[in-house]
Amino acid sequence: MSTPDRTALKLLRPEIPTIIEENVTSPAEQFQNRTLRPILKMQNELLLHIFQHYLEQRKGKYFQLSNQAKLAYIEHSVRKDLKFKSLLLGVTIGQFTLEEWQQYQNNEKELRKRLTDLLVQRLQSQFKRFVI
Repeated sequence: MSTPDRTALKLLRPEIPTIIEENVTSPAEQFQNRTLRPILKMQNELLLHIFQHYLEQRKGKYFQLSNQAKLAYIEHSVRKDLKFKSLLLGVTIGQFTLEEWQQYQNNEKELRKRLTDLLVQRLQSQFKRFVI
């Protein structure tokens, strides 16, 4: 059973009109579309600021890279820097209700992979926003 304050979190999440529920084939995809994508959209500005700070802490190497190399850098950072990846996952998982957390635990391996993929895509799609 959700506590009222956690249920209110769900009401803050933005609608994503491009999600077509009829095409959803698995519980993991439903969770991705109903929980992960809205949370990531809601947390977008925070995620961007966290990545900007991450880049600044690494002495700006990112800013000298080509666009293609920047995309690869983003992917590598999210997938391979475990401390950074854990921070991004925590920013997202911290927005779960108790029921969502239980669903996540039941299929953690697949949902963590989906969440990581979504984080990479979200940062890559906005890579031009990262500046010195």
